[in-house]
Amino acid sequence: MLFSPSSMSHAQENANPFDVQVSVSPIERRFQIQASYVVPINICNAFAFITDYEGVKTTPGILEAKVISRVGNKVRVHRVIEEQVLFFPIELKSVMEYIETPNRLLTFEQISGDTKFYKGSWRLTSDKDKTTFKYEALVEPYSLIPSAVIEYFMNNSIRGRFENMAQRTIQYKAVEKLACK
Repeated sequence: MLFSPSSMSHAQENANPFDVQVSVSPIERRFQIQASYVVPINICNAFAFITDYEGVKTTPGILEAKVISRVGNKVRVHRVIEEQVLFFPIELKSVMEYIETPNRLLTFEQISGDTKFYKGSWRLTSDKDKTTFKYEALVEPYSLIPSAVIEYFMNNSIRGRFENMAQRTIQYKAVEKLACK
């Protein structure tokens, strides 16, 4: 036997150092997405990361992100995202409204855009020197692409996106926001 169960477990931990969990479930014409990951970052910096609306432009697939208004704890952001579905690039534009509850919750809803429905939240929980990011969303795309193809695309690309996001969170930590000191 080349691999013992304990070495396989260690290899799996190294492959998923942020304990990234993702599930995509079809619900009629919509998709429910649930994801989470854990990063060694304090909750203040975690909240600064998920509310850096224009900083996400460094994320693969996000072509543009611009804050268009901020009133109290409500922020509206214009976004342009490019998705690859069946080797075809699809550009999606939207105006998102975010409602911030500092260091705990970020809810969002598409106000206008290229999907029929997109609404969800980010919840943050802190445990000592780690923060757990929990994402939940309900999405209904406008699409001529069959639902089964969209589900396949989501199941095969979303985990990588959250793994990338967890890695970017660690890099963001290195910049430690002044508001958190």
